[in-house]
Amino acid sequence: MLAQVEAAREAARRAAEPAKQSFALGFLTGQEMDWLPEAMRILHDELPNMEVTISSKYSPQLADALTRGKLDIAFMRPEAQIPDLAYRLVTKEPLVAILPSDHRLAACDAIDPHDIVGETFVSVSNTAPALRVVINDYLERSNLGIRPDHEVDNLAMAMSLIASTRGVAFLPAYAQNFMPWSVISRPLKGEAPTIDLVVGYHKANTSPILRMFLSRIDDLAARISSKAGRMSGPGLAAAPR
Repeated sequence: MLAQVEAAREAARRAAEPAKQSFALGFLTGQEMDWLPEAMRILHDELPNMEVTISSKYSPQLADALTRGKLDIAFMRPEAQIPDLAYRLVTKEPLVAILPSDHRLAACDAIDPHDIVGETFVSVSNTAPALRVVINDYLERSNLGIRPDHEVDNLAMAMSLIASTRGVAFLPAYAQNFMPWSVISRPLKGEAPTIDLVVGYHKANTSPILRMFLSRIDDLAARISSKAGRMSGPGLAAAPR
């Protein structure tokens, strides 16, 4: 109820300032590197004088901001048990193996998950609940008996911990944007697990800008997928981010 009151207050505030249209856009931290330029292109092509605000947060925080009316739309993971939100799929990101550049498996073109049994395994904390579920399900299906030695809250921490512990992690392909020289990525052999990237929005949001943006989502996703395919090279997972 408090969230609904806050959302209504935020809507009223925006309505009281009609002189300049505004749109609040959120991103799962790191995803803005791929998706923000194309999102801004859509918004400024349609409404060049519109004010756009950008937020970068964990997915659960984005869901909370959408619920409270602080954001109009967010590139995020689908968050369970939030009935007020709706989602549109933009891509399915494959998970890739991230490991030290001089690791014994670095010479492999692709990583067989059975080969990391006994290695230090770095997983994610509850700050990324959707990704945590995907990783845990994959490990369980693979019947490897792997349990995390460390858990990380963000990608920067993941890269530091992989390099310092000489560990291995399974992360979405967009994590390659954050790789320092000391770590590399390799695709996983076989059918790699994937995680959904969606745009989320509040079902009660009647903004015409939101409707316009949603009508262009398929074109936006196709352009990003095409760019990712052109940029993928040897040693990188050739997949849409």
